[in-house]
Amino acid sequence: MEPGSGKEAAVARTKRADAVRNEQKLLSAAAEVFVSAGVDAPIREIAAKAGVGMGTIYRHFPTRADLIVAVFRHQVEACAEAGPALLAAAGSPFEALRQWIDLFVDFLVTKHGLANSMRSDSGGFAALHTYFLDRLLPVCERLLDAAVDAGEAVPGTTPLELMRGVGNLCIGRDDDPGYDPRRLVELLLRGLAAQRATS
Repeated sequence: MEPGSGKEAAVARTKRADAVRNEQKLLSAAAEVFVSAGVDAPIREIAAKAGVGMGTIYRHFPTRADLIVAVFRHQVEACAEAGPALLAAAGSPFEALRQWIDLFVDFLVTKHGLANSMRSDSGGFAALHTYFLDRLLPVCERLLDAAVDAGEAVPGTTPLELMRGVGNLCIGRDDDPGYDPRRLVELLLRGLAAQRATS
């Protein structure tokens, strides 16, 4: 081993870790901008939100589609990881489910924009959709089962039904930026909980 090689390796690892952190910060900023302004928002707005230059974004993500796909994956992982954490920290299983659905709505707003940006790559979008279901269905199932077991939600609703229902309510956001799906999603969740008292 050459002198100093261990130190150089440690520096390289630190640089890689910094690069990963910076990329995650950039993706989080892009996700926020996409949720509030849509996937066609100016790149400069994302750069300002992330506190980086536009060149940094283009170095990581040469095209807008590259950035949107990366944000999609970033949000899927954030949603997947949030489920167990919310279940452990929320006051009740149903409250954990409610908070998780709120994160899911943010994700869906970006997902619908992704479909439009990837019209020429239907195979790529299909693969991402499969990845999304594989990662998020089990999380939704765990949260929903916990709420049912606690007597806070009526049994019989599948996680796919719930996710599809929420997804369908989010579709109108594409054509009308003034449309807020959260109000109707809240009504859907109230119905899921309210049935407990009448079943």
